[in-house]
Amino acid sequence: MSDSPARGAVPFRDKVAFGVGMLANQMFPAVLGIFMIVLVQDLGFPGWMWGVLFFLPRVFDSLSDPIMGFISDNTRSRWGRRRQYVFLGALIMGISFVAMWQLHRENGVDYNFAWFLGGSFAFYLGLTIFSVPYVAMGYEMSPDFHERTRIMAVAQWIGQWAWVIAPWFWVVMYDPTWFESPEAATRELAVWVGIICMLFAMVPAIFLPSRSTEHEESYAELSLRNMRGALVGIFDGFVQAFRSEPFRRLCIATFFIFNAFNTVAAFSFFIVVYYLFAGDAAAAGIWPTLFGSVGALITTFAVIPTVAWLSERLGKKRAFMLSQAISLVGYALLWFLFIPGKPYMFIFALPFFSFGIGSLFTLMMSMTADVIDLDELENGKRREGIFGAIYWWMVKFGFAIAGLLSGAILSVVGFDADAASQSDAAITGLRAFYSGVPVLGTLIALFVMRKYDVTEARANDIRAALEARGDRSTGEAPKAEAPAG
Repeated sequence: MSDSPARGAVPFRDKVAFGVGMLANQMFPAVLGIFMIVLVQDLGFPGWMWGVLFFLPRVFDSLSDPIMGFISDNTRSRWGRRRQYVFLGALIMGISFVAMWQLHRENGVDYNFAWFLGGSFAFYLGLTIFSVPYVAMGYEMSPDFHERTRIMAVAQWIGQWAWVIAPWFWVVMYDPTWFESPEAATRELAVWVGIICMLFAMVPAIFLPSRSTEHEESYAELSLRNMRGALVGIFDGFVQAFRSEPFRRLCIATFFIFNAFNTVAAFSFFIVVYYLFAGDAAAAGIWPTLFGSVGALITTFAVIPTVAWLSERLGKKRAFMLSQAISLVGYALLWFLFIPGKPYMFIFALPFFSFGIGSLFTLMMSMTADVIDLDELENGKRREGIFGAIYWWMVKFGFAIAGLLSGAILSVVGFDADAASQSDAAITGLRAFYSGVPVLGTLIALFVMRKYDVTEARANDIRAALEARGDRSTGEAPKAEAPAG
């Protein structure tokens, strides 16, 4: 248990306020993934349009993240460095999400494509403006080693409800008793999702405290005149941050776990329909939805509390290693527990399976906050925005790679999306990749993390050194120690 000073504790209401923002941060992409199928299935978008819509906005998103991190880290304002951006980003996300889904078949594919692409750029701009400073707010909420894990555990617990709720949109969208068509469903549901999640995303900006940075002389100048130097500073900060060995290990481990999981995540639908129910989607009913929803419920009520408990007793690294080892059991069990005629059997693998992604961000975001302390000690700057941008850039890059690998695997195993049934070889191949790819990615991550060395004792020594040079109670860099520029 930590013997950190009481001032490291964060009021529970602040943890909840931060967590409500996480619900918006996860609900938007969760619902977006569900709605996207309507573009092809119901609005007739060809494959190349799907690829462009998947790729270009995410490239824009990945390029804008480090810029937003630099801007947030160097903002002088009476409201601090983060809150105003979180509020503005929430507003842009909500409005653009509603607008981009106002699609009508009679407008034609080309018009709908252009409208959706423009809306996607606006949405991802809002997501960047919101998410980069939002994540940085979480990193700087407490200097305490274990309190950071508690903050992220509460946030991930609340955020996981997005993944419990989102799979049920499938059921509602394609039920004619609810909506006349899936495209009509997305138009109306987007209004509710956009407005509600926009309000959720504003909660951290409104309720989380921050101190003024209006007179911080150490920050870089943010102006058009200084933009060239700023871009150089962004690149230098990016390179310097990634030179941190502990941070690099966190990024690489996350990349392999998250990338491996998402490469095969969509295969669960195909395995349930084509293996458990011999290609009869109607007979499969809600079983594909239950796979995602039950797994998210297990993560919410079992995995996240357990991981937070393990972290306090074993330390973050050991909790991570143990959690990922448990997930290996789950990936292996799914090979045996996908049983035709007994679809309920896969549920017994989900408690183990859910430890993989379920523990990842709770621990990794907490460990990133510790590494940011180390960076401040070594370089004299407080750079939550840059570190958060780099970390989530790796997540997004992994997601893009996963999309490419998913398609490649489907081609390799001979899966035919237009066929009423699939060959035994194709299904066996899908099942092998479904268990094998996450196992391989997790083993690589465990190998990488074996030498991660920011333990509780080291983190406390780092914090003590920082406190000796200035007041660290706010999570902001002390003025006397931060070099100019």
